[in-house]
Amino acid sequence: MASFFARTRRFSLVSLFLLELFTINLIPTTDAQIGICYGMMGNNLPPANEVIALYKANNIKRMRLYDPNQPALNALRDSGIELILGIPNSDLQTLATNQDSVRQWVQRNVLNFYPSVKIKYIAVGNEVSPVGGSSWLAQYVLPATQNVYQAIRAQGLHDQIKVTTAIDMTLIGNSFPPSKGSFRSDVRSYLDPFIGYLVYAGAPLLVNVYPYFSHIGNPRDISLPYALFTSPGVMVQDGPNGYQNLFDAMLDSVHAALDNTGIGWVNVVVSESGWPSDGGSATSYDNARIYLDNLIRHVGKGTPRRPWATEAYLFAMFDENQKSPELEKHFGVFYPNKQKKYPFGFGGERRDGEIVEGDFNGTVSLKSDM
Repeated sequence: MASFFARTRRFSLVSLFLLELFTINLIPTTDAQIGICYGMMGNNLPPANEVIALYKANNIKRMRLYDPNQPALNALRDSGIELILGIPNSDLQTLATNQDSVRQWVQRNVLNFYPSVKIKYIAVGNEVSPVGGSSWLAQYVLPATQNVYQAIRAQGLHDQIKVTTAIDMTLIGNSFPPSKGSFRSDVRSYLDPFIGYLVYAGAPLLVNVYPYFSHIGNPRDISLPYALFTSPGVMVQDGPNGYQNLFDAMLDSVHAALDNTGIGWVNVVVSESGWPSDGGSATSYDNARIYLDNLIRHVGKGTPRRPWATEAYLFAMFDENQKSPELEKHFGVFYPNKQKKYPFGFGGERRDGEIVEGDFNGTVSLKSDM
């Protein structure tokens, strides 16, 4: 893509104009409708058909599934809910090395349901890193993704269903200031070829973004109001861009890291973000309510670096009692009995453009190293 742009400089003004139109066309046109991740690590959760009914009753039009759960996929038929369909990390090696398994997986979990199930993305693995505990899986992410992409392409569906993966913020080496965002040097050999694939396929990168964990990891320098969208003004000035909340700063550090590779333009989808209501430092019902409500209201504005609507997915639909440590049990926006935990809606509504305020016990200093 970068070399393509370079060659166009030699073309006529007409060619440059056409290139500009092409580039504008790359900008996502998604609205700010929020999605919610449907995790199933609980022994007291309602059946899938009731969960999909709950999504519809609450105007939740996007879902992330972490594996091709058949009851959930069947319940999603003709629901109109757009889907991120996950491939578990445990399947990566097989799908990277066995073409028959790839074809069978796509037939069983995609072709058997699409288009009555509106599969939008396939997430090949979640938070795999070439360093740390999942490092042995990293070698399989790109070949598995390419194999699934080719199987989707063979059906002529590669423009409708984008194949990608989900990463977390630990792959970011520098995030402050956001414009200097860059990936860690020890993950570039893993990420750069994947970014090249995303540019080729026109697919977004899915990123799990949690201001909560950044705040509790450095509460002295990252204030609670900054993490909760409630700072009274700009807290970080980065050239022409001012940052009033940590979410934007984190997300723009990913945008910059992608741009600074020079490989090509890649859109980012926030595939998880949330705040636990109990179980750890800075966890409370009010903190979680304020963060989630403000996130829903905020994503329609985009970020300073990319000022158009951000596609984002809340984590998670339910409190899941089989997760650990304790705080992981309390990310739900619904209780397992299907009662809403918080009073807000999920349609990205705004109240006269106002941001919800609250009372905090957080520090006020800010460095925002994230």
